Amino acid sequence: MLKLALFFLVISIIAGLFGFGGISSAVAGMAKILFFIAIVLFVVFLVVALLAGRSLTR
Repeated sequence: MLKLALFFLVISIIAGLFGFGGISSAVAGMAKILFFIAIVLFVVFLVVALLAGRSLTR
């Protein structure tokens, strides 16, 4: 998902260079949303892994 966010960021930059402001801002918004979803998923899986590790060591 993080790769997809980076892909959208690159598309946004390229669209901005060519003067497509509306498309650039829309794609940048999608990249921002995907980035935050990836961060949230990372934190959730990190917490789950830590809790599973604690239950295995008991």
